[in-house]
Amino acid sequence: MATRKILERGDEALGKVCRPVTQFDDRLHQLLDDMRETLAQANGYGLAAPQVGILRRVCLVTASDETVLELVNPEIVETEGEQTGYEGCLSVPGLYGAVTRPARVKVRAQDRNGKTFEAEDVEMSARCFCHEIEHLDGHLFTERVEGRLYTEEEIDAMREEQQESGRKKGRGRK
Repeated sequence: MATRKILERGDEALGKVCRPVTQFDDRLHQLLDDMRETLAQANGYGLAAPQVGILRRVCLVTASDETVLELVNPEIVETEGEQTGYEGCLSVPGLYGAVTRPARVKVRAQDRNGKTFEAEDVEMSARCFCHEIEHLDGHLFTERVEGRLYTEEEIDAMREEQQESGRKKGRGRK
């Protein structure tokens, strides 16, 4: 396994539509292994092949139970509800923005050996399914941001402000 370089916003590979995987061979297995190591090193929730310069329909998503799902040729087959939250991206380091996504997402994909399976999840993992599959179609989350992008410091300050206002509200109750 090897850590691969994560491409950043502005790299033309991130704007391209990826081709389906047709060969489930050692090259694919090596890509998946390298992507897993790269994701772990970057401390992210998901990673798509174009982010490491490979224009194939492959991505990794961390599920609610903390397992990392390998999705080859994934497609969203069902969604439900809505959630809005702040997203970031390993290809857009240090910036976050509010994005509305489905609250529950079901995907159909193939595993590293070509076997078809379905996976379903909610909250952060549902958001991640959508985010990573959009990478495979040449899109970044920044295209969906409601309002503006925020730095980590601004996000931390907003969270702190929310916590402080929650503590103040709680003091008046008996």
